[in-house]
Amino acid sequence: MQSEPTVRQLFDLTGRTALVTGASGWLGRALAFALAEAECRVIVGSRDLEVATQVASSLPTVASGSHAGVSLDHMDEDSIASALDQAVRLIQGPIDILVNNGLELCGQDWTNIDFDSFVRHQANNAGYFALARQIRQHAVTAGRPASIIMVGSMYGMVASYPEAYQDLTTASSVAYHALKGGTLQMVRHLAAYWAKDSIRVNALSPGAFPNTNQVSAELIGRLEQHVPLGRIGCPHELKGALLLLASDAGGYITGQNLVVDGGWTAW
Repeated sequence: MQSEPTVRQLFDLTGRTALVTGASGWLGRALAFALAEAECRVIVGSRDLEVATQVASSLPTVASGSHAGVSLDHMDEDSIASALDQAVRLIQGPIDILVNNGLELCGQDWTNIDFDSFVRHQANNAGYFALARQIRQHAVTAGRPASIIMVGSMYGMVASYPEAYQDLTTASSVAYHALKGGTLQMVRHLAAYWAKDSIRVNALSPGAFPNTNQVSAELIGRLEQHVPLGRIGCPHELKGALLLLASDAGGYITGQNLVVDGGWTAW
């Protein structure tokens, strides 16, 4: 009788390769490190190839091969196809995990966003889908399972509190809320259609994880008032949730949204 895998074995990503977009960012860097720390080879996607290469070289080394950086703009379909071709040539093997984390930001709120800017922001989801479909096709052709993780947001589930931003900074963007709500629904849809191919699709939704180097202490204080745990999140606190979704530990999880928000959405 074959013994069951241990917890350590379930979370081990030795021999697997992940593509992470936006890995040079506040949260993306922690996500890339989490995968590498679990012995996963990481391909860093960024519009700037030099930045992607620098992030890849900073990751912990793994036995299965070196990490790599590729030039990838998820808002450009041609760039997506080119980047995946380049990634496959670099690693000379399959891509098992996709983390759709890259984001073209929108700093306008409901009071001043124009039609074209709103439409442009929703194109982030088109990029997420195009990347996910390419990885699905890649995995099916290779006859391997795959895990696709879309980075969502608690703001794809609930509205923001107006008073958290009032008279201090631009309100949370309506275009962003629409985008992330769409991301979560796309996850459910793709999970249902791709499950038969052993392709798992899930979302990882952070709560209040503002970049402390870029936002004011006052804004952080206001956000913390709405978190049951009483504090904002630290990027490393997403690592465990990501590894659950990426690894065999989450092998029976698909179509789900794993929320890491300190209890914000429990109110």
